Amino acid sequence: MDTMRNGFKILPTLLVLLLLLACLETETACGLREDLSGYNEEVYARERARMVEFQIKARGVKDPCVIEAMLAVPRHLFVPERRRIHSYEDRPLPIGSGQTISQPYIVALMTELLELNENDTVLEVGTGSGYQAAVLAEIAKKVYSIEIKEELGLQAKERLKAVGYTNVDVHIGDGYDGLPDDAPFDAIIVTAAAPHIPEPLIEQLRPGGRMVIPVGTRFWGQELVLITKKEDGGIREETIIPVLFVPLLREK
Repeated sequence: MDTMRNGFKILPTLLVLLLLLACLETETACGLREDLSGYNEEVYARERARMVEFQIKARGVKDPCVIEAMLAVPRHLFVPERRRIHSYEDRPLPIGSGQTISQPYIVALMTELLELNENDTVLEVGTGSGYQAAVLAEIAKKVYSIEIKEELGLQAKERLKAVGYTNVDVHIGDGYDGLPDDAPFDAIIVTAAAPHIPEPLIEQLRPGGRMVIPVGTRFWGQELVLITKKEDGGIREETIIPVLFVPLLREK
């Protein structure tokens, strides 16, 4: 009898251990995949509206085109499914391959700094999940985007197509060199931190154009820099805010 009782006492413990082992086997098991029950497009739309109101407008972003773009783009579709419940939170999120989708406010701020209009052609360096490109595509006529990590770039290309963005061209390659065959660009946005401002990107920016780029390193610090190209080819630099981005990767 005592043996049977001990056996019944041990059984629940064994079951718990087995469940824990199963959790370790896969990232999507036992609650590590977020519970999305109850989440639908209406819920996400409400969260997106709150994001714009309290994270973006409240911090001073005023451009109506940027506000409309941030309200329009379904950010949750550019976030890995297991993190989708966190899509509209005030923070960056991992998207795989050591990369992140930027904090919503930073996306809005960088877009506003470009002062885009509906006739502009934009170069984005660092496609990532495709979210920033989608926001740009809501405003600009054409967006060219470069991603150095092939897997991310191909996924973003398919994702943008599936969501309905037909004015975005995704290229796989070293964004430091830009896309000289498609230059000049009215605006350039770099979504990873460079140790210095890449000269090829300055050359590909049209006179009067604007570029926004994080400059620096994680060790020494990074700053968001706005560059305006003068008519004579010179540039004017303006430091905006301290930031923290993943580093701009180069082809070996």
